[in-house]
Amino acid sequence: MTRIKICGITNKIDAVNAAELGVDMLGFVFYKKSRRYVSAAMAEDIINELPPRIGKVGVFVDETRESVIKAAEDAGLNMLQFHGDETPEYCRYFKNRFKVIKAFRLKSKSDLKAINDYDADFYLLDAYKSDSIGGTGETFDWKILKDFEILRPVILSGGLTPVNISAAIKEVAPCAVDVSTGVEASPGKKDLTLMKKFVENVRRSD
Repeated sequence: MTRIKICGITNKIDAVNAAELGVDMLGFVFYKKSRRYVSAAMAEDIINELPPRIGKVGVFVDETRESVIKAAEDAGLNMLQFHGDETPEYCRYFKNRFKVIKAFRLKSKSDLKAINDYDADFYLLDAYKSDSIGGTGETFDWKILKDFEILRPVILSGGLTPVNISAAIKEVAPCAVDVSTGVEASPGKKDLTLMKKFVENVRRSD
């Protein structure tokens, strides 16, 4: 069954609604330049409302190890997603305490070369956009993944919506899908109807 991650959670209502829809992971963005940024205190307040089964993912971009650990402990995270230029050694540092997701922003097949150097639990594949780290609302060409052996489970991200999610799952067959912009009413505010349709279409595709 394809797991579902909804990212860019900024409030309790969206988090609880997502949990009730049966999603598997929720993402909290700790990158201050993001329009979906939350502090550790804000994330903790939301996470306290969630059932234990939900994966609580902190999204970080080129932060110090100490900053990541402090935010993770303060907020109550159990998964870390690194969305910047973090090295394999940097990501490996956290693996004894957290599940680790390394994100890669893809433009072409050549961008896949370094992926398998990372000893992460999951590889998140996202669209590249020069002026944005994530949450672009844009897809990448899924066909570049064809015939490339990826050594870790793939989380597919980048421009996913209730409309295209079935085609994405059929094309890529990821272990999980990650949506943010595609289920939003505005940046950081989710639309319950869109979230419901997204989850329904993922389950239908399974």
